[in-house]
Amino acid sequence: MPTADELINAKAVHGLGTILDGTETSGAAPWRSVHAAADELDSLTLSRRARFVAAAIIDDCHSYSRLAAVTRNALGNPALTGWMIWPLTEAVAAMATAGGDTVEFADGLELLAALTPRLTSEFAIRTFLNVDLDRALAIITDWTTHDDDAVRRLSSEGTRPKLPWAKQVPRLTSQPARTRPILDALRRDESAFVRRSVANHLNDVSRLSAAAARDAAAAWLTAPDAHTAALVRHGMRSLIKAGDVAALQLVGYTADLDRLRVRGPRLADTSVPFGDAVTFTADITNTGDDGAVLAIDYVIHHRRANGTTTAKTFKLTTKTLAAHQQTTITRCHSFKPITTRRYYPGTHAVELQINGRRLGHTEFELLAPDHG
Repeated sequence: MPTADELINAKAVHGLGTILDGTETSGAAPWRSVHAAADELDSLTLSRRARFVAAAIIDDCHSYSRLAAVTRNALGNPALTGWMIWPLTEAVAAMATAGGDTVEFADGLELLAALTPRLTSEFAIRTFLNVDLDRALAIITDWTTHDDDAVRRLSSEGTRPKLPWAKQVPRLTSQPARTRPILDALRRDESAFVRRSVANHLNDVSRLSAAAARDAAAAWLTAPDAHTAALVRHGMRSLIKAGDVAALQLVGYTADLDRLRVRGPRLADTSVPFGDAVTFTADITNTGDDGAVLAIDYVIHHRRANGTTTAKTFKLTTKTLAAHQQTTITRCHSFKPITTRRYYPGTHAVELQINGRRLGHTEFELLAPDHG
């Protein structure tokens, strides 16, 4: 993933300042705070850089009307693109919502729609949503019929309840179904770019309200197009990984698991050296007279410092087993140290998870680093 210095860096900010300078017909260069900000970014994270430069834009431009005019002039310059867009959108959002003027509020959203094809305005949209959710959603929902797929995507992406890197919108978090009309309007969009945003948005909803996500997915599947099944599967991925039986059934996995006979997981070794891997094998047989569609995952029960365990699910495979067919699966799970998880020696366990049902709990010992 690129670093903050590779995205919003001094070159990008000086470039933005130069573009803004060029909008001034008097030939003056009043964007001194923006240029100065370019040299004060080193200790800041990416989002703080965006806010810091936005504050410099506001400092140089004392009214929304001026900022709107300058931004529209700058849009005529093709060099206005890339990560310099983020702080500009944040400045537009802050100034358009500061005074409570309804005309400026609507105009600010129109400016974000114009800027979003140059990078994205999804982060700045959150300011409008927090100031007046109802008014913002009414305007944003209209974008679902926009000619530009970047603007249509903005209507979905900017309103995601758990949008990464973005400020939270508490009313969307507590009412995740509020954006359902946007998703309904876009779920058949001709652009894969837009449909992927819809799927990610649905996944956000599922993490806050499984019922709301299932309701939307079920409604879409009653009148599917060529892309609906894939969109729903991607949008329900968190519920599927969590073994939500209703979600699994929605995307076509078999509900009747009593027909399955599972042998394992069998371990290659019940003692695993620290930094090594546990290897397990399992046999799965469909004893029924009909085919079975299976989402096969596995769960590692990691030992914690206090001696308890915590479970984490890992994707393994999907299989369609014909009547009376058997399959054998094998997996090596590494305990090589990583920065995102600390391993503790002691009793661990592995089990399969098939269509949401956990099977075959088998224990093993993770040895201490200095063992032997």
